[in-house]
Amino acid sequence: MTAPVSSAPAHLTVPFLDLVAQHLPLEPEILAAVRSALRTASFVGGPEVLAFEREFAAFAGTSDAVGVNSGTDALRFAYLAMGIRPGDEIITVPNTFIATTEAMTQAGATIRYVDVEPGTLTMDPNALAAAVGPRTVGIVPVHLYGQTADMDPILSVARQRGLWVIEDACQAHGATYKRRPAGSMGVLGTFSFYPGKNLGACGEAGAVTGSHAEALATVRRLREHGQVTKYYHDSEGFNGRLDALQAAILRIKLRHLAEWNEARRRAAGWYRAGLSGIDDLTLPTEAAYATHVYHLFVVHTPERERLQAHLGQHGIGTGLHYPLPLHLQRAYAGMGYRAGQFPVTESAAGTLLSLPMYAELSEAQASHVIDTIRAFFGR
Repeated sequence: MTAPVSSAPAHLTVPFLDLVAQHLPLEPEILAAVRSALRTASFVGGPEVLAFEREFAAFAGTSDAVGVNSGTDALRFAYLAMGIRPGDEIITVPNTFIATTEAMTQAGATIRYVDVEPGTLTMDPNALAAAVGPRTVGIVPVHLYGQTADMDPILSVARQRGLWVIEDACQAHGATYKRRPAGSMGVLGTFSFYPGKNLGACGEAGAVTGSHAEALATVRRLREHGQVTKYYHDSEGFNGRLDALQAAILRIKLRHLAEWNEARRRAAGWYRAGLSGIDDLTLPTEAAYATHVYHLFVVHTPERERLQAHLGQHGIGTGLHYPLPLHLQRAYAGMGYRAGQFPVTESAAGTLLSLPMYAELSEAQASHVIDTIRAFFGR
């Protein structure tokens, strides 16, 4: 793909994320959904939630989906559905948002970290195989920035050692691994619909996907205070339901998701063509096994702070995903991890920078980002 021809006016600004641009064309449909909710008083559960669950399961290539209040709830309920007991250990990576792991400890499990692969920055299957211990019960690969982890060797380790796999697909709506959709390969898949995601609600929302009927039934019960029938509780649970208005909005937006993902891939192509060949700037790795949907476009440079400041001075927003790995967070200081244990993760954390990425990013905006970066590096 050729780089976009520079046509950006000097005053052009490029926000890191532009949710207004996404919602303006959908406003009539979204407002109609709001009116319908008000006029039918259908706010919790009901046909919109059921329809979204059915439609999202089909999108994710699974037999069922359970709508929940957030991506964090999706993770927490998925772990609990696996029957976590005190002392059980779950293996994941430190290069992720804390929701992946705080839901583990809240479910009663112990976290065990392994490093990520260079390039994709997703779970290193070789490190995983070496980390499995007698207390390990499960594995949580994190599909990062819009690209899946290398699932076949991860699933192979799980089969050989009798472990379950839950996919953290909260950044991977529509991503595929060897044509298999994210969220369809583990026992369960977990998704966040936080507004900035490829598929985002107008508020908090999440879902658990899969084809394991018993586990999904447990998730469904947990989101409803442990009840299957109203006021009859098989266990304690949570108030973790997906509300009907968010489900209605997600149904509207789901119809556009494939198109939006292609637009993100097109924008990534502009960046790749325009930013290639710059010393001290490493572009994202797109694995041969993957269809990357570019939730984020993350570059790496030892000049991160200076480049970020330079872009900000030219009206370009950026982000950091994630500048301090989980094993070095104060929240996990008691776990005994120390700097230097996960060198790939730690190296990436010091050099990463997320560029503007959304389906509505224009060629002129991409050109402005590219020209500003090339000018910074004297190219």
